[in-house]
Parts: sequence; C-alpha cells; structure tokens
Amino acid sequence: MHSLLSDYFPIMVFIAIAAAVSAAMLGGSLLAGQQKPYAEKVSAYECGFDAFDDARRRFDVRFYLVAILFIIFDLEVAFLFPWAISLGSIGTFGFLSMLGFLGVLTVGFVYEWRKGALEWE
Repeated sequence: MHSLLSDYFPIMVFIAIAAAVSAAMLGGSLLAGQQKPYAEKVSAYECGFDAFDDARRRFDVRFYLVAILFIIFDLEVAFLFPWAISLGSIGTFGFLSMLGFLGVLTVGFVYEWRKGALEWE
C-alpha cells in the first residue's frame, strides 16, 4: 500500500503546484487590475444581440457558419500535431488517411467560403 501512494506522490505534487500557481495568478490579476465595472462592461453579450431578449428572435446564420469554420480549423490543428509526430511510424496508410481527412475538411472550408462566412458586412 505504501508503494502505491509513493507512486502517485509526484502527481499530487504537480496538482498542488498547479493549484498554487493558478491561485497566485488569479489573486495577482485581482490585485493589479483596475476593478471599475460599469453597466455596459458587465452586461451580457452573445452573438451580436442582447442575451435576455426573445429566444425566438431571428438572427443571422453567419454566426453558425463562423462556429463551423472555427471547428474545422480547430480539429485540423488538433489532429495534425500528433499525426506529424508519428508520421515516420505510421507509413503510407497513415499519410493517405490524413490526406482523406484534410480533404473532408477542405470540402467544409469551401462550403463556408461559398456561403460567404469569410466576408462580414
């Protein structure tokens, strides 16, 4: 039992250090930052209109398209880093699989481009 606890001790130390550093950063920002809230600064803002308005109100579909665009590029970056690191060991099949994945993402990107999500009026 003692061996099991000693195996997890470095993890507990890491968690304690992370908690201390995050608490120090939050405390430092509260102490150093100017705390002058006003009504416009603390008001809720979401998707270009007031959050406490009618839920059935129509709004521009471009908000959805921008979200899809973010997901496309976020997934691409998240999957490209591990793929690039292991490219030497996965061989041709892994390379072609990633080309297929990038092809699907490119189709989504072209769709967004044609819908005009990259042009904000």
